[in-house]
Amino acid sequence: MARPEVTLSLQFADKRHRALLPRHFVARCLRAALAAPAQLSVRIVDADEGRALNRDFRGKDYATNVLTFDYEHAPVVVADLVLCAPVLEAEAQAAGRPLKDHYAHLLVHGALHAQGWDHQRAAEARRMEAQETALLAALGVPDPYA
Repeated sequence: MARPEVTLSLQFADKRHRALLPRHFVARCLRAALAAPAQLSVRIVDADEGRALNRDFRGKDYATNVLTFDYEHAPVVVADLVLCAPVLEAEAQAAGRPLKDHYAHLLVHGALHAQGWDHQRAAEARRMEAQETALLAALGVPDPYA
């Protein structure tokens, strides 16, 4: 099955993981999760920027793993995804998972959010986690919820 076209802007404010995240890998993860063409910016940030964005836009004064700013769902998905490198690093280490697998998970997770998926209610969370697990399996990434 052909995957949707993705126009990707990939930015590294935190450059430590640049070699781990080549453009083709990021695009592959995003395409796996998209049901429509997309224009996406993915920005890898440090803890200070991640905290400021989470505080300013969500009212939560801490850095979080991924923030999705979705602007349009159809006919083209338009969104910014912000991934906080130190948070992803700490989470991957705590879970004993490869950092690249954790990035794949959060890229898929953010792309689903960009299309309107959510996990605020238990039923939504189960549905979203099942979708993430299936998409990650297709990418060769083990179930992050197992």
